[in-house]
Amino acid sequence: MLYKFKSKDAGDVIMLEANGRRILEIIGKDAGPKGIILPEQMPAAIAALEAAIALEQSGDEEAGHVPGDGLGLHQRALPFIDMLRRNHKSSHEVVWGV
Repeated sequence: MLYKFKSKDAGDVIMLEANGRRILEIIGKDAGPKGIILPEQMPAAIAALEAAIALEQSGDEEAGHVPGDGLGLHQRALPFIDMLRRNHKSSHEVVWGV
């Protein structure tokens, strides 16, 4: 399964199921086949993703991982965070599975 996130103010963001599920769990959304993120939920979602990215990066440094070993949350979440920021600014929702 793929997650295809759609919005009015950004291009679609498509993720494999495992990556999309992880993003949705981080922001506190049900990782079901359909859903919506409302503009008022976006600042908290962005903050949660940024905190998870910071935590992952600090863990990588402590574990001795070298950046570029593979795609981490940072690379996978940035297009989604950009989508959230654009749509929050315009007060449009982000949906998936519809």
